[in-house]
Amino acid sequence: MVRIRVLVVDDHRIFAESLAAALAAEPDVDVSAAGSGPAALRCLERAAAEGRRFDVLLVDADLGAVTGAVPAQREPGAGPPPPGSDGIALVAGVRAAQPGVRTVVLAERDDPRRAALALQAGASGWVAKDCSLSRLLAVVRGVLREETHLPPALLTGVLRELTAARKHRTDSERLVESLTPREHEVLRCMVAGLGRKDVAARLFLSPHTVRTHMQNVLGKLGVHSTLAAVALARRAGVRPADLAGDVVERSGQLA
Repeated sequence: MVRIRVLVVDDHRIFAESLAAALAAEPDVDVSAAGSGPAALRCLERAAAEGRRFDVLLVDADLGAVTGAVPAQREPGAGPPPPGSDGIALVAGVRAAQPGVRTVVLAERDDPRRAALALQAGASGWVAKDCSLSRLLAVVRGVLREETHLPPALLTGVLRELTAARKHRTDSERLVESLTPREHEVLRCMVAGLGRKDVAARLFLSPHTVRTHMQNVLGKLGVHSTLAAVALARRAGVRPADLAGDVVERSGQLA
Protein backbone atom coordinates (compact mmCIF):
# COMPACT_ATOMS: atom_id res chain seq x y z
CA MET A 1 0.00 0.00 0.00
CA VAL A 2 1.33 3.42 -1.01
CA ARG A 3 1.15 5.70 2.02
CA ILE A 4 0.46 9.43 1.87
CA ARG A 5 2.54 11.61 4.18
CA VAL A 6 0.57 14.65 5.34
CA LEU A 7 1.68 17.61 7.46
CA VAL A 8 -1.04 19.67 9.16
CA VAL A 9 0.06 23.27 9.81
CA ASP A 10 -2.18 25.26 12.15
CA ASP A 11 -1.44 27.44 15.16
CA HIS A 12 -4.66 26.35 16.89
CA ARG A 13 -3.34 23.28 18.66
CA ILE A 14 -6.68 21.58 19.35
CA PHE A 15 -7.74 21.85 15.71
CA ALA A 16 -4.36 20.65 14.41
CA GLU A 17 -4.24 17.65 16.76
CA SER A 18 -7.88 16.72 16.12
CA LEU A 19 -7.45 16.85 12.35
CA ALA A 20 -4.19 14.91 12.55
CA ALA A 21 -5.86 12.21 14.66
CA ALA A 22 -8.76 11.92 12.21
CA LEU A 23 -6.42 11.61 9.23
CA ALA A 24 -4.20 9.10 11.05
CA ALA A 25 -7.18 6.73 11.29
CA GLU A 26 -6.96 6.23 7.52
CA PRO A 27 -4.94 3.11 6.66
CA ASP A 28 -2.91 4.83 3.93
CA VAL A 29 -2.14 8.14 5.67
CA ASP A 30 0.82 9.07 7.87
CA VAL A 31 0.33 12.47 9.49
CA SER A 32 2.31 14.98 11.54
CA ALA A 33 1.45 18.46 12.81
CA ALA A 34 3.27 21.79 13.10
CA GLY A 35 2.13 24.93 14.89
CA SER A 36 3.72 27.62 12.73
CA GLY A 37 5.14 28.30 9.28
CA PRO A 38 8.80 28.21 10.38
CA ALA A 39 8.15 24.97 12.29
CA ALA A 40 6.58 23.47 9.18
CA LEU A 41 9.58 24.43 7.04
CA ARG A 42 11.87 22.79 9.59
CA CYS A 43 9.75 19.62 9.50
CA LEU A 44 9.93 19.57 5.70
CA GLU A 45 13.68 20.07 5.71
CA ARG A 46 14.26 17.37 8.33
CA ALA A 47 11.97 14.88 6.55
CA ALA A 48 13.71 15.49 3.22
CA ALA A 49 17.12 14.96 4.82
CA GLU A 50 15.90 11.65 6.24
CA GLY A 51 14.52 10.51 2.87
CA ARG A 52 10.86 10.60 3.91
CA ARG A 53 9.45 13.69 2.24
CA PHE A 54 5.91 14.85 2.90
CA ASP A 55 3.44 14.58 0.04
CA VAL A 56 0.79 17.12 1.10
CA LEU A 57 0.66 20.10 3.45
CA LEU A 58 -2.67 21.21 4.90
CA VAL A 59 -2.08 24.88 5.75
CA ASP A 60 -4.26 27.23 7.80
CA ALA A 61 -5.10 30.28 5.67
CA ASP A 62 -4.90 32.52 8.75
CA LEU A 63 -1.71 30.98 10.10
CA GLY A 64 -0.02 33.42 12.44
CA ALA A 65 -2.84 35.99 12.33
CA VAL A 66 -3.78 37.79 15.54
CA THR A 67 -7.12 36.56 16.87
CA GLY A 68 -9.88 38.85 15.65
CA ALA A 69 -7.65 40.70 13.20
CA VAL A 70 -8.30 40.88 9.49
CA PRO A 71 -5.45 39.21 7.56
CA ALA A 72 -3.34 41.68 5.62
CA GLN A 73 -4.42 42.06 2.01
CA ARG A 74 -1.52 41.92 -0.41
CA GLU A 75 -1.58 43.33 -3.88
CA PRO A 76 -1.73 40.56 -6.54
CA GLY A 77 1.72 40.06 -8.02
CA ALA A 78 3.43 42.15 -5.34
CA GLY A 79 5.30 39.09 -4.15
CA PRO A 80 4.71 36.96 -1.06
CA PRO A 81 5.54 38.02 2.47
CA PRO A 82 8.64 36.51 4.12
CA PRO A 83 8.67 32.68 3.82
CA GLY A 84 6.60 30.96 6.48
CA SER A 85 5.25 34.13 8.16
CA ASP A 86 1.61 33.34 7.26
CA GLY A 87 -0.38 30.69 5.42
CA ILE A 88 0.03 32.03 1.91
CA ALA A 89 3.68 32.90 2.53
CA LEU A 90 4.23 29.33 3.68
CA VAL A 91 2.70 28.03 0.44
CA ALA A 92 5.18 30.15 -1.53
CA GLY A 93 8.08 29.04 0.67
CA VAL A 94 7.23 25.37 0.22
CA ARG A 95 6.88 25.77 -3.52
CA ALA A 96 10.36 27.32 -3.67
CA ALA A 97 12.02 24.83 -1.33
CA GLN A 98 10.26 21.59 -2.27
CA PRO A 99 8.16 21.99 -5.44
CA GLY A 100 7.11 18.33 -5.36
CA VAL A 101 5.08 18.88 -2.18
CA ARG A 102 1.41 19.74 -2.76
CA THR A 103 -0.25 22.33 -0.52
CA VAL A 104 -3.93 22.71 0.34
CA VAL A 105 -5.15 25.81 2.20
CA LEU A 106 -7.77 25.34 4.93
CA ALA A 107 -9.98 28.41 5.38
CA GLU A 108 -12.71 29.44 7.78
CA ARG A 109 -14.45 31.57 5.13
CA ASP A 110 -14.72 31.90 1.38
CA ASP A 111 -12.43 34.66 0.14
CA PRO A 112 -11.89 34.82 -3.65
CA ARG A 113 -9.03 37.33 -3.35
CA ARG A 114 -7.01 35.30 -0.87
CA ALA A 115 -7.83 32.04 -2.67
CA ALA A 116 -6.46 33.56 -5.88
CA LEU A 117 -3.32 34.69 -4.02
CA ALA A 118 -2.92 31.16 -2.64
CA LEU A 119 -3.14 29.63 -6.13
CA GLN A 120 -0.63 32.19 -7.44
CA ALA A 121 1.69 31.23 -4.58
CA GLY A 122 1.49 27.57 -5.62
CA ALA A 123 -1.41 26.04 -3.68
CA SER A 124 -3.28 23.15 -5.29
CA GLY A 125 -6.49 23.64 -3.34
CA TRP A 126 -8.59 25.85 -1.05
CA VAL A 127 -10.94 23.98 1.26
CA ALA A 128 -13.35 25.07 3.99
CA LYS A 129 -12.31 24.04 7.49
CA ASP A 130 -15.82 22.77 8.19
CA CYS A 131 -15.86 20.36 5.24
CA SER A 132 -16.30 16.65 5.86
CA LEU A 133 -13.32 14.38 6.41
CA SER A 134 -14.25 12.41 3.30
CA ARG A 135 -14.21 15.62 1.25
CA LEU A 136 -10.81 16.60 2.63
CA LEU A 137 -9.39 13.15 1.88
CA ALA A 138 -10.74 13.39 -1.68
CA VAL A 139 -8.92 16.71 -2.09
CA VAL A 140 -5.68 15.31 -0.63
CA ARG A 141 -5.75 12.38 -3.05
CA GLY A 142 -6.83 14.63 -5.91
CA VAL A 143 -3.96 17.10 -5.62
CA LEU A 144 -1.55 14.16 -5.77
CA ARG A 145 -3.06 13.47 -9.22
CA GLU A 146 -2.21 17.08 -10.21
CA GLU A 147 -5.81 18.27 -9.70
CA THR A 148 -6.70 21.75 -8.45
CA HIS A 149 -9.60 21.96 -5.99
CA LEU A 150 -11.76 25.00 -5.22
CA PRO A 151 -15.28 25.26 -3.73
CA PRO A 152 -17.76 25.82 -6.60
CA ALA A 153 -18.97 29.04 -4.97
CA LEU A 154 -15.48 30.51 -5.29
CA LEU A 155 -14.78 29.70 -8.93
CA THR A 156 -16.22 32.85 -10.51
CA GLY A 157 -14.61 35.16 -7.97
CA VAL A 158 -11.22 33.45 -8.20
CA LEU A 159 -11.23 33.58 -12.01
CA ARG A 160 -12.08 37.28 -11.84
CA GLU A 161 -9.18 37.91 -9.44
CA LEU A 162 -6.71 35.92 -11.57
CA THR A 163 -7.82 37.74 -14.72
CA ALA A 164 -7.34 41.11 -13.00
CA ALA A 165 -3.91 40.03 -11.75
CA ARG A 166 -2.88 39.05 -15.29
CA LYS A 167 -4.03 42.43 -16.59
CA HIS A 168 -2.04 44.22 -13.88
CA ARG A 169 1.00 42.16 -14.82
CA THR A 170 0.59 42.89 -18.54
CA ASP A 171 0.24 46.63 -17.90
CA SER A 172 3.25 46.57 -15.58
CA GLU A 173 5.37 44.67 -18.11
CA ARG A 174 4.58 47.28 -20.78
CA LEU A 175 5.69 50.10 -18.48
CA VAL A 176 8.91 48.30 -17.53
CA GLU A 177 9.69 47.73 -21.20
CA SER A 178 9.80 51.53 -21.67
CA LEU A 179 12.91 51.76 -19.47
CA THR A 180 16.41 52.03 -20.89
CA PRO A 181 18.85 49.20 -20.05
CA ARG A 182 20.53 51.38 -17.40
CA GLU A 183 17.18 52.37 -15.87
CA HIS A 184 16.19 48.70 -15.80
CA GLU A 185 19.39 47.87 -13.91
CA VAL A 186 18.68 50.68 -11.44
CA LEU A 187 15.16 49.29 -10.98
CA ARG A 188 16.57 45.83 -10.26
CA CYS A 189 18.77 47.37 -7.59
CA MET A 190 15.71 49.09 -6.12
CA VAL A 191 13.87 45.77 -6.04
CA ALA A 192 16.87 44.31 -4.18
CA GLY A 193 16.40 47.00 -1.52
CA LEU A 194 19.47 49.13 -2.32
CA GLY A 195 19.46 52.84 -1.55
CA ARG A 196 20.81 55.55 -3.84
CA LYS A 197 24.38 55.48 -2.49
CA ASP A 198 24.56 51.68 -2.69
CA VAL A 199 23.21 51.71 -6.26
CA ALA A 200 25.81 54.34 -7.18
CA ALA A 201 28.64 52.23 -5.74
CA ARG A 202 27.38 49.09 -7.43
CA LEU A 203 26.94 50.63 -10.89
CA PHE A 204 30.01 52.91 -10.65
CA LEU A 205 27.88 56.02 -11.06
CA SER A 206 27.63 59.24 -9.08
CA PRO A 207 24.78 59.52 -6.56
CA HIS A 208 23.48 62.48 -8.58
CA THR A 209 23.31 60.35 -11.75
CA VAL A 210 21.55 57.55 -9.86
CA ARG A 211 19.07 60.06 -8.48
CA THR A 212 18.30 61.17 -12.04
CA HIS A 213 17.85 57.56 -13.16
CA MET A 214 15.54 56.85 -10.21
CA GLN A 215 13.44 59.90 -11.00
CA ASN A 216 13.20 58.78 -14.63
CA VAL A 217 12.17 55.28 -13.51
CA LEU A 218 9.40 56.67 -11.30
CA GLY A 219 8.20 58.95 -14.07
CA LYS A 220 8.11 56.24 -16.74
CA LEU A 221 6.35 53.81 -14.40
CA GLY A 222 3.83 56.48 -13.42
CA VAL A 223 4.41 56.13 -9.67
CA HIS A 224 5.49 58.53 -6.94
CA SER A 225 7.56 56.41 -4.58
CA THR A 226 10.24 53.75 -4.57
CA LEU A 227 7.86 51.38 -2.77
CA ALA A 228 5.28 51.71 -5.53
CA ALA A 229 7.94 51.23 -8.21
CA VAL A 230 9.15 48.05 -6.51
CA ALA A 231 5.59 46.67 -6.25
CA LEU A 232 5.01 47.35 -9.95
CA ALA A 233 8.35 45.80 -10.87
CA ARG A 234 7.50 42.64 -8.95
CA ARG A 235 4.15 42.41 -10.76
CA ALA A 236 6.09 42.61 -14.02
CA GLY A 237 8.40 39.81 -12.94
CA VAL A 238 11.51 41.98 -12.57
CA ARG A 239 14.21 40.05 -10.69
CA PRO A 240 16.15 41.79 -7.93
CA ALA A 241 19.80 42.41 -8.64
CA ASP A 242 21.88 39.43 -7.58
CA LEU A 243 24.09 41.13 -5.04
CA ALA A 244 26.39 38.12 -4.82
CA GLY A 245 26.75 37.04 -8.41
CA ASP A 246 25.84 39.75 -10.89
CA VAL A 247 28.61 41.20 -13.04
CA VAL A 248 28.46 44.95 -13.61
CA GLU A 249 29.80 46.68 -16.70
CA ARG A 250 32.18 49.60 -16.23
CA SER A 251 33.57 51.60 -19.13
CA GLY A 252 33.05 48.70 -21.50
CA GLN A 253 34.88 46.25 -19.28
CA LEU A 254 33.57 43.61 -16.92
CA ALA A 255 34.10 44.47 -13.28
